[in-house]
Amino acid sequence: MRRLPVALIGGLCADARRAAVREVLRTVPGTIVLHHDLSGAAHGLAHRTVRDRLGTLDSGDTPLVNDCACCALRADLVPELLRLASAGTHRLAVVELWDSVEPQIMASVIAAEQQALRLTGVATAVDPALVPACLSNGDDLTEAGLAAAPTDRRTVADTFARQIEYPTVVALAGGETEADGAALALLRQLTPAARLSRVGEGSLGPALLAGFDPAAAAARQHPSCALLPQNADEHGVTTLAWRADRPFHPQRLRSALEDLARAAARSRGRFWLADRPDTLLSWEAAGGALCVEPAGPWLAALPDAAWDLVPPERRLAASLDWHPRHGDRCQRLVFTSPGLDRQGLAELLGSCLLTDAEYAAGRTAWEQLPHSFDEFLDRVSRNPS
Repeated sequence: MRRLPVALIGGLCADARRAAVREVLRTVPGTIVLHHDLSGAAHGLAHRTVRDRLGTLDSGDTPLVNDCACCALRADLVPELLRLASAGTHRLAVVELWDSVEPQIMASVIAAEQQALRLTGVATAVDPALVPACLSNGDDLTEAGLAAAPTDRRTVADTFARQIEYPTVVALAGGETEADGAALALLRQLTPAARLSRVGEGSLGPALLAGFDPAAAAARQHPSCALLPQNADEHGVTTLAWRADRPFHPQRLRSALEDLARAAARSRGRFWLADRPDTLLSWEAAGGALCVEPAGPWLAALPDAAWDLVPPERRLAASLDWHPRHGDRCQRLVFTSPGLDRQGLAELLGSCLLTDAEYAAGRTAWEQLPHSFDEFLDRVSRNPS
C-alpha cells in the first residue's frame, strides 16, 4: 500500500488557516481536507467534515473520549486517514486542526502510523496583524471560547507561542499593512527553524510536500536541547539570549518571577537552581503567565552508562554548553518582545545568580539555601498535566 502523504495546517487565526487550506486545495490537485470542529467540546462533541476542492464529501459528529480532544481525534481521524490511504486515490491529505489544537500533538499521532501514512509538512497559519495581540493575550482558552476540552486550562498566548514555534512553515495570510514589519520580525525571531510563506504566492503546497521529521521537531522544542533564538534587534523587536554558568539563588529568583514573566512577549529556555543542582528546569512564558517545570536530570548528573540512551541532539547541546566544573548545567533563557529593555532585563537576571561568596561556598552550601520552588515544582511533578 502506498503511504498517504499527510500535512497539518493549524493556528488560532481561523481566517488565516482557512485561507491556507484553500490555497493548498487550489494548487495541489488530488488534495482532501479533514477537519474536526471542537466548538462543541464543552458538550462532549466534535464535528467532523471531509472535503475536496469541489465541496463537502462527508460530515458527522463524534464524541470526545474521556473529555480529551486528542483522544477523539486519534479515534476518529486516524481510521479515516487509513481508509483514504488504502483507497490510494488522493495525492495529499490535509488535516486542518481546530483553533487551539497544537500541531506537535497531532504530528506524533500521524507519525505513529508510519506504515500507511507519511507526514510531509506542518504549517501554522497566522495573520501578521494579529500576532502581537495573540502573544500578549493571557486569557484562558475557556474564557475565549477556544478550549479543546472541558478540562483545558491553557491560555491563548502560550498556545499560540507553541503553535508557531513547532512547525517548519508559518503561512502568512491577511492583507499586508505597515505594521507587518514588526510582526514579521517577531515571527522571525521566535521561529528560527521556520520558513515564512505568504498565502497566495503558490509556495505553500510544495512546502507541505517537502517532508517533515517529527523527532527532529520535538528535539527542537525540548528544553534540554531546544533550538532557541539568538540575539536580534529589528523593527523595534528585540531578542535577548541570556547565558550564565552559575546557578540561580532560589529565593532571589522566586522574588523576581513576576517581573521576569512580564518582561517580554515570549520567553523560554532551561535553567538551574542552586538547591536543585541535578534537575534541569524548563522556562516558558507568554502573555505574562510563566510555567516552570522539571524536565529531568542534567546530562552531567547521569551515570556514564546512561549517555548511550540519550538522543544525539541532547548530547550535542550538552557538549556545546559543557563547563569543566558543572558539565551541561547552565542558564539559557531567551526573551523576545517589542520594546524589550535588554539592559534592565540582563541586570535583573544577573542579580538572581549566586554571588561570588555564595558560589565559592560550593554545592553542599547551595543545597541548604531556602527551597523557594519546592512547593511549586513538587506539585508539578505530581500533576504533569
